Amino acid sequence: MNLEEVQRMKQRFRIVGNAPELNRAIDVAIQVARTDLSVLITGESGSGKDIFPRIIHENSARKSRKYLAVNCGAIPEGTIDSELFGHVKGAFTNAINDRKGYFSEADGGTLFLDEVAELPLATQARLLRVLESGEFIRVGSSTVEKTDVRIVAATNMDLQKAIDSGRFREDLFYRLSTIPIKVPPLRERGADIALLFRKFAADCAEKYQMPPVQLADDAREMLLAYHWPGNIRQLKNITEQISIMAHQRVISMEMLQEFLPDRRTSTLPMLAGGGQRQENSFENEREILYRVLFDLRRDVTDLKQQVNSMSQMNQQPVAQPVSITTHDHVTQVQPVSSHKDDDDIQDTEVYIEETLSLDEVEKDMIRRALSKHNGKRKNAAQDLNISERTLYRKIKEYGLE
Repeated sequence: MNLEEVQRMKQRFRIVGNAPELNRAIDVAIQVARTDLSVLITGESGSGKDIFPRIIHENSARKSRKYLAVNCGAIPEGTIDSELFGHVKGAFTNAINDRKGYFSEADGGTLFLDEVAELPLATQARLLRVLESGEFIRVGSSTVEKTDVRIVAATNMDLQKAIDSGRFREDLFYRLSTIPIKVPPLRERGADIALLFRKFAADCAEKYQMPPVQLADDAREMLLAYHWPGNIRQLKNITEQISIMAHQRVISMEMLQEFLPDRRTSTLPMLAGGGQRQENSFENEREILYRVLFDLRRDVTDLKQQVNSMSQMNQQPVAQPVSITTHDHVTQVQPVSSHKDDDDIQDTEVYIEETLSLDEVEKDMIRRALSKHNGKRKNAAQDLNISERTLYRKIKEYGLE
């Protein structure tokens, strides 16, 4: 490994950290840049994968040509072929002119396909043809066109699981991963966490003309021990929150704890993440919603027991039904009759009408995320820990457009 060259790349692209895994990833990017081989970058969301295609392009013979980055998960399935490969006039409704796709626009340069695992299977077949022969056909055309594009792809999914479940082509995986680069998650980068905190704190202080926050020793230990499910993106957000909200400039462990989500689960169900990041599948979303629903039912059961206990201790009538509002749905606790003796009261059940459904919970969470981010789907999808394509599909399914 050429550490001098690695350090030069860090300075050029403002990369902070000295973790061996990070240095190794940068070194591989520098070495592969001199070739035209396809590169597959893997790593968790928010870990900084997007900087490596830039390193590869800027150190290649193509650096004077175009560099285009495409978020495959943000493009609706019905238009992604047109976006990537272009279309001819009349190919579909609203196709009033011929249009070049990204493969034509990036001819001679580098095309970065982020969230490549989100591509539909039909589009994966088209991409495989480009990788093998450099040929593609625009939507609505029968003419074969050629392109000379360097492909760099990235994903936060476990592609082997996607292959096993039939959602990703195995032959495309081998074509894309000629040279693999693994970006380490933040929790595996040790002291880099504190360095990044200091950098983000300094940036925030300079931007808003305030003294930078610093970490006390116990706060630093807590910062290093936290699992960081949102990686660098989460650390940056929390550092900015602390910089703006904290009244003191030296942050203690107790102060830091107020800004860190609970170590076991996140404050938002969709952001729940332990040490292992799960793939953004709809099945995983349903599992999370099941847990949310079970927690709600447990809360209702606890409340039922409290109402029973209070009724038995005070022997007072509950004059009106108790209503519990959860996500705009009302659960009613029927009143306990006051016209019975002690034995009757002890045997009385409180009946609970549970009208909460999984689809309604999911719909409400999506509505809240969109409202929180003023309708910006990219930010809402990040908040919910799902892809923009999944969010787009859910918005249409629930009529939230």
